[in-house]
Amino acid sequence: MAKKTIIPNKVKMPEQPASERIHNYQEVPYGYTPEQAIEEAIRCLQCAKPTCMDGCPVNINIPGFLAQVADGDFQGAVETIKKTNALPAITGRVCPQEVQCEGVCVLHKKYEPVAIGRLERFVADWEAQQGKIKIPQAPQPSGKKVAVVGSGPAGLTSAADLAQMGHQVDIFEALHEPGGVLVYGIPEFRLPKAIVKREVDYVRGLGADVHVDFVVGAVATLDELLEKYDAILLGTGAGLPWFMGLPGENLGGVYSSNEYLTRVNLMKAYRDDYDTPVSRGKRVLTIGGGNTAMDSARTALRIGAEESIIVYRRSRAEMPARIEEVHHAEEEGVQFNLLTTPIAFHGKDGRVTSLECIKNELG
Repeated sequence: MAKKTIIPNKVKMPEQPASERIHNYQEVPYGYTPEQAIEEAIRCLQCAKPTCMDGCPVNINIPGFLAQVADGDFQGAVETIKKTNALPAITGRVCPQEVQCEGVCVLHKKYEPVAIGRLERFVADWEAQQGKIKIPQAPQPSGKKVAVVGSGPAGLTSAADLAQMGHQVDIFEALHEPGGVLVYGIPEFRLPKAIVKREVDYVRGLGADVHVDFVVGAVATLDELLEKYDAILLGTGAGLPWFMGLPGENLGGVYSSNEYLTRVNLMKAYRDDYDTPVSRGKRVLTIGGGNTAMDSARTALRIGAEESIIVYRRSRAEMPARIEEVHHAEEEGVQFNLLTTPIAFHGKDGRVTSLECIKNELG
């Protein structure tokens, strides 16, 4: 058998120029074309022992769908993915592939890994663009009813699996729009709301019903739900944010990223004519080095900050954010103040004016 030719580098994904995208909320990457997707999928070595599958939390048949993409069978590829993952358009965009499937790709030992996430995104988008989204045939009803509390990624994924087992599923969402953190916590330029709606509609198509503005504990207690359902799955997410307990953190202008992003993403707080606009500082500091910090820092630029600065206690190598997100933030002008720990907020007349920090060294 002929040895497979190794192609060392990923096919570059086209994206909006930084100078343009900081003035809009449109998605940054444009996505692969069919030709680019095939070219990238061909890079897969089709390993006898696919470590990429071990790195995938839902054990997608990655070599299988990549082989289908390489053959131009995009419909077959998305159907392969959906056997174990009902939300490929979402996971293809925001899953941390670099520490999961791509992180353990055999090619990654010497070269760039196969762009598994980009290809997952491509086939999911292709299916929608072609109008070929298929809803699997409904299974035989089990006679069981399950309540899923929360419509974020955990709730939606669980609801999809339960519905395909034949159970009657009701999803209860506290906010006015389903999607959980996918809609309130991730900006439009990283995960468009239309994509989330499409995936929610797919879960609905599987048979799950979604109830919004339903706060479990207020509208109905868990005990009351248990009287009507055979089981309850709690997928409520992280809930309230943790603060650092620093002096001055209650000053005006100090936000949790949770509140900041929710107000911008769901409540149009970037518009002064809405009820709860956020403060538009000329100089915005974001504490942290994860994806939420990148989202906040990049959002600040889009709503008018002249400077947006990340303050992170460790070095760049330890930042938990996706490499792509850090790269996009840098391109857009976000500055990074690393090995820096905040110790106090200072203010005047109840408003924050400065952040006191100390410098760190890695141990």
